[in-house]
Amino acid sequence: MRTESERISLPVLPILALATAGCLWGTGFYFGKIALSEMPVATMVLFRFAFACLGLVPFMFFERPRFGGSEWGWVFAAAVFGVPVQYLVQFKGLSLTTVSHASLMVGALPMLLAVAAVLFSGERLHVGGWLALAASTVGAALIALSSEGASGTANASIRGDSLVVLSMFAAIGWILISKRLMRDHSPVMVTGFVYWLGTLLLAVVVGTASGIPSLHYSHRVWVAVAEQGLLATASTTLLWNWGLKRVPASQAGIFVNLEPLIGAILGVSLLHETLGIAAVAGGLLIIGGAVYFSLKPGTRSE
Repeated sequence: MRTESERISLPVLPILALATAGCLWGTGFYFGKIALSEMPVATMVLFRFAFACLGLVPFMFFERPRFGGSEWGWVFAAAVFGVPVQYLVQFKGLSLTTVSHASLMVGALPMLLAVAAVLFSGERLHVGGWLALAASTVGAALIALSSEGASGTANASIRGDSLVVLSMFAAIGWILISKRLMRDHSPVMVTGFVYWLGTLLLAVVVGTASGIPSLHYSHRVWVAVAEQGLLATASTTLLWNWGLKRVPASQAGIFVNLEPLIGAILGVSLLHETLGIAAVAGGLLIIGGAVYFSLKPGTRSE
């Protein structure tokens, strides 16, 4: 039998993997803002996923894809929602607002997932869940309304914040469809094919709308794009899936909330953004609601 100390030490590595994934996700907007200083939104998103697909290549040879005929339709749908729709809308929003505002808005995702679980999966929210939902909604409104008036947020805008929130609905579609596919297929295989197909679709969109993207950008921008693809996309996916296999989803969900926290910290400390009192209060409401949905059994979709 294992000793008590051995039982306590067992989850350390999976928890470290989940925490690392949450922190790396939080760097995406910061490095995205750096890349957007030279690259158009669509070009940056395309190169980000090109790097992500390259990072996933070594892991795609462990098994063959076994998607059935109808399942390829779900893969296609997840690819559309998960790559071009979600990220083009999200980073268009980032280009119109600040890193800290965009990051805090992403904190609404657990709340939106809980609502989706109620609407589409037959789950139920108790009174505490509805109160957390209301708090998160008020928090998002406070951040958006502070965009025009708070000191130091001249680069923030209601339009940009709203686009980031809008992209979360595409993220929900991608998550729910991917969850359906992962019932019968490995997470790495589902993620790899969704990203590859999504990147191909994105390349078609970008090529049709803007022609062949330029490669003439500074080393600083290429490093920022590579970080987004290799660390904030490919590595996070692998670390998250590995940790999620070894930690209950109800406990793992809390680490998703590191993304808005780290993003806001990077925006304030490195980009010298200033959050007004209303935005700080809104962020606390969103993160508090997200923590509640992550920890409370029966209030979130795994």
